[in-house]
Amino acid sequence: MSKYLINTWEPELPVFWQRQGRSTANRNLWISIPALSLAFAVWMVWSVVVVNLPVIGFTYSTNQLFWLAAVPGLSGATLRIFYSFMVPIFGGRKWTALSTASLLVPAIGIGLAVQDPATGYPTMLVLALLCGFGGGNFASSMANISFFYPKAQKGYALGMNAGLGNLGVSAVQFIVPLVITTGIFGAIGGAAQVPVTPGHGQAVWLQNAAFIWVPFIVVSTLLAWFGMNDLASAKASFAEQAVIFGRKHNWLMCWLYTGSFGSFIGYSAAFPLLTKTLFPDVDPLRYAFLGPLVGALARVAGGIVADKLGGARVTLWTFAGMIAAVFGVVAFLPQAGSPGSFTGFFWMFMLLFAGTGIGNASTFRMIPIIFMTQHQRAAAGKPKAAQDQAIVDANKESAAVLGFTSAVAAYGAFFIPKSYGTSIALTGRPDAALYCFIAYYATCIAITWWCYARRNAPMPC
Repeated sequence: MSKYLINTWEPELPVFWQRQGRSTANRNLWISIPALSLAFAVWMVWSVVVVNLPVIGFTYSTNQLFWLAAVPGLSGATLRIFYSFMVPIFGGRKWTALSTASLLVPAIGIGLAVQDPATGYPTMLVLALLCGFGGGNFASSMANISFFYPKAQKGYALGMNAGLGNLGVSAVQFIVPLVITTGIFGAIGGAAQVPVTPGHGQAVWLQNAAFIWVPFIVVSTLLAWFGMNDLASAKASFAEQAVIFGRKHNWLMCWLYTGSFGSFIGYSAAFPLLTKTLFPDVDPLRYAFLGPLVGALARVAGGIVADKLGGARVTLWTFAGMIAAVFGVVAFLPQAGSPGSFTGFFWMFMLLFAGTGIGNASTFRMIPIIFMTQHQRAAAGKPKAAQDQAIVDANKESAAVLGFTSAVAAYGAFFIPKSYGTSIALTGRPDAALYCFIAYYATCIAITWWCYARRNAPMPC
């Protein structure tokens, strides 16, 4: 029997939680957070790299650059579908260590590829696809942490794990522009690349955008392997977890979480390139990191607020605020004969990022409550053994749903950049894409109100 395996885990019992549960859960949470941050950093590294490729001689079209920014979202979302079910099969400790170590593959690969402008576009697409390893990690990480905490603190725990984990997006957009300006790895890291237009800009070490994460990935992998735990009570086969595909609320929450997290990760991936396209005189890398930072911190706060006010109520008003923010973005776009306002555009996007963060936390707070309520209703009046089993089953199902909804929502990292690219290619403007986002948020409001937030809602949460 492994010394890392915990056979008895009962966080809903106050005595157990106070004596040993809280400290063990917090240790696993605080090892999980940096691992998830690194996963997001690798997943989103292309959002910064693509802006710099034309500077050093890569002759890709604007549409090809949007593809490179979007493809990690496509692969990451697809991998999340599988990662959603891995923790109950392999164990949280083992899977966290393995999935974190896998980030070394794209990190090293990108660092080598960007040093040669002759690197083929298909090679770059493959490396962008491999960055999906980072996107996949979120599903397993959230499912794992959900097992450790009692129902009353799941909003806090999931908000902390996801919110601080999301800081990896902001970190990559803040740190990369700094580290590519110097040869911090010396001869081992490779030579600098010189801008193709003499006298325009300084030499850069674009490979550092990927290499900078390698030592941290190694350390985080070791911490996960030697510091985390596997829970015997979390064990479940794929067949046991697959019951969620027949649950109506699984699919409804997929729709809502796509509106929140899908927006967060899609806007994060596309914001630098969209800014550069609409406002060519603005350096997007000076501001890009602020959006994901606002969203990540808002997610932490949103988890706490949702625990107090209820996830459905917070979700409802958050989507209303996001609609208003998108209309604000449209109002400040460049128009015929008008350069638009970058300041207004920027602040509307900050409001939008804040809304996505709050919505991420509130929707994820709803999921465990929904499935716990559903199972406890079914077990009401039955023997205590049946009621105890209902709690175990609810935790397993909600963990699977947390992972699966995050998988579906992650496709936003692909569709939002591609929506911008397609809209600009067809009309010369991103307006059509933005109006589609408004329509989607309106459907989210309707679903949240009817199913979860109205008086006498069938599943109040």
